[in-house]
Amino acid sequence: MNLWEIIRDFFVSLFSFDQAHPLLFTQFYFWAFFALVFAGFSLLHSKVLLRNAYLVAASLFFYYKTSGVFLALLLFVIIYNFFAAKGLDRLKKEGWRKALTTFSVVVDLGILAYFKYAYFLTDFVNNLLGLQLEVHDVLGEWLNVLTGTSLFRVDAIILPVGISFFTFQAVSYVVDVKRRRIQPVQNFLDFGFYLSFFPQLVAGPIVRASEFIQQLHKPFNLSRRWFGIGVFWIMNGLLKKLILADYLAVNFCDRVFENPLMYSGFENLSALFCYSLQVYADFSGYTDIATGVALLMGFYLPKNFDSPYKAVNTQQFWRRWHMTLSRWLRDYLYIPLGGNRNATPATFIIILAVAVFGSFLSGSWWVAFGVFVLAAGIGVWAWLRPDDRKLITTNINSMNTMLLGGLWHGASWNFMIWGGLNGIGMVIYKIWTKRSMRVKLLIIGTVTLLCFILSRTTHYPVWNLFFVWTLIILVGTVVKALCHSKGGGETWLSRAWDIFQTFVFITFTRLFFRSGSNLDPALANEQAWNTAKNMVNQIGGHWDLSLVPTMAWQHRAVLLLFVIGMIIHWLPERFKRRYRLAFASLPLFWMAVVVVLIIVFFFQFITADLQSFIYFQF
Repeated sequence: MNLWEIIRDFFVSLFSFDQAHPLLFTQFYFWAFFALVFAGFSLLHSKVLLRNAYLVAASLFFYYKTSGVFLALLLFVIIYNFFAAKGLDRLKKEGWRKALTTFSVVVDLGILAYFKYAYFLTDFVNNLLGLQLEVHDVLGEWLNVLTGTSLFRVDAIILPVGISFFTFQAVSYVVDVKRRRIQPVQNFLDFGFYLSFFPQLVAGPIVRASEFIQQLHKPFNLSRRWFGIGVFWIMNGLLKKLILADYLAVNFCDRVFENPLMYSGFENLSALFCYSLQVYADFSGYTDIATGVALLMGFYLPKNFDSPYKAVNTQQFWRRWHMTLSRWLRDYLYIPLGGNRNATPATFIIILAVAVFGSFLSGSWWVAFGVFVLAAGIGVWAWLRPDDRKLITTNINSMNTMLLGGLWHGASWNFMIWGGLNGIGMVIYKIWTKRSMRVKLLIIGTVTLLCFILSRTTHYPVWNLFFVWTLIILVGTVVKALCHSKGGGETWLSRAWDIFQTFVFITFTRLFFRSGSNLDPALANEQAWNTAKNMVNQIGGHWDLSLVPTMAWQHRAVLLLFVIGMIIHWLPERFKRRYRLAFASLPLFWMAVVVVLIIVFFFQFITADLQSFIYFQF
C-alpha cells in the first residue's frame, strides 16, 4: 500500500460513520477530536461570529460521527423550531400563538414518538384491531429513494442518539417563546449552536435557551482556576465512567442481569445495588465530562446531579437526580397539568391513556379495570372531602408526571412500573409526613405484620421482599420515634437511616429500570418482565447463608469497589469542594503530572470493548 492509499484510507475513515463504533467520550479518538477543536477555538475565541460558526460545524461533525445519517434529523429540528419561534413572535392573537405552539410541540414530540414508540404503537394497533402490521422505516425508504441505493434499512427503526435531549430542548424553547419568557433567537447560527453544542448534545444536561443563549456573545474568559476546575470535571467524569460504571457493568452487573437464574439471591441483590451505583456513575460521569469540556471553552452548563444518594426521601431524590429533566417535567408537564392547584382535562386523559397502555403492556384488561376503580375511588374521596381536594389533585398530577417520565425512557411495562413506583414513593411520602408518629407506628407495624404472614403462608418470594422492606421502614420509624421522645428531633442517626431507606427503595425500583434497558424494542416488554420476575424470585427466595461469605469473597473486587464508590459519594460536599479547588490550584506542571498518572491508572480498568453511556439509548 503506497502513501497515497494510506492517506486516502485515513481520510475516508475520518469522515465516515461507523455504527459499531460511535464517537464516545471514553475513546482516544474523541480526545484527538477535542484537541483539534480546542486548538481551532484558541485561534478564534476572540472573534465571536467565527468562533460560534466553527463550534457549530464541529458539533454537527460530532453528531454525524455519533449518529450518521440522523444528522439530517437534527438539522430539521434546528431549522423547524428556529422558524416556528420566529413565527410565534410575529403573531399577536393569543389563539393563533397557542395553535402554532401546539402544532410545533406535536411535530417535535411526533418525531420522538416515531423513533421511540413505533414498535409499541404497532403492536398496540395489531392487538386492538387484529392486524398484522410490521414496523417500516419511512425515513430509511426516503433516503434510499434520494440516494438511488438500498444502503438504509427499512425493516427496523433505529433510535437516534440523543433524540430525547435535543427534542426536549427544542420544546422548551418554543414554549418559553410562547409564554414570552424569552425572545426568539434572531440569529440562525446562535440557535443552531444552542441545540447542537456537542458536549451535552447526546445525553444532556437539558439546557434552557434562557440559560445558554446569553453566553454565546460573551467574550471568552477562562481564569487559571476555572481551567483547573474544567480539567478536574473531565478527570472526575472519566473516573466515574471507566473505573466505577464500566468495571461494575462488565465484571458483574451485566452478567447477573443477563441470566439471573444462574446466580444466587445474594449475587442478584449485590448486582442490583451495584447497578444503582453504576447508573449514577455512568450518567453523572457523562455530565461531568460534558461540563468540563464546555467549561474549557468558556461555556457553563447547568448542574445535573447533586449527590442524589444523599436524599432523605424520594421527592428530594428527584430534586437531586437528573435535575434538568426533573425541572423540565415540572415546568412543561406537571404545572400545565394543574400542578398543585387543580386537575385539568389532560390529567384525566393521561389516566385513561395509562390504563389502556398498562393493560396492553401487561396483557391484561384487569390492569385498566384496577386503574379505573382506583381513579373512581379517589374521585369519590375528593368529592366527599373538599378540604383534601387540592392534596389529591397534586398527588394525581405528580403520579401522572412520574408515569410519563417512566414511559419517556421506553415503551416497556418495566419502565411504567419503575415510574409508577417512584410516583407512589413521592405520594406516600407527602401523605406520610402529615401523620403523627403514633399513627405511623401503627400503620407500618400492621403492614409489616401482614407482609410477614403472607411471606410465610403464600410462599411467593415477592412477599419476603415486601416484608424486609417494610421491616426497614418500621425500624426507621422506631428510630425517629425514640429521637423525638428524647426531645432531640432530627439527629444524625435518624437522617442516616432516612438516607439508607431512600437508597434501598430507589435501588429496588432500578430492578425494573435495568431490566427494560439494552433490549431490542420488539422484544423488550416480555424479556424485561421475565428478567425482573426472575430476579425478584431469586432475591426473595431461599438463601443458603453459609455460602454468602464464600460468594462475597469471590466477588470481593466488585463489592470493595462498590463500597469505596458509595463512601466517596457520601463524603461531605465541603470536603469534595476542598480537593476540587486543591487540584485546580496546582501549578500547570504538577497538574499535568497528576493527569498523566490518572490516565495511566485508567488504562488498568479499560475493558476490551468500550461501553456506551447508558443514557445514549434514551
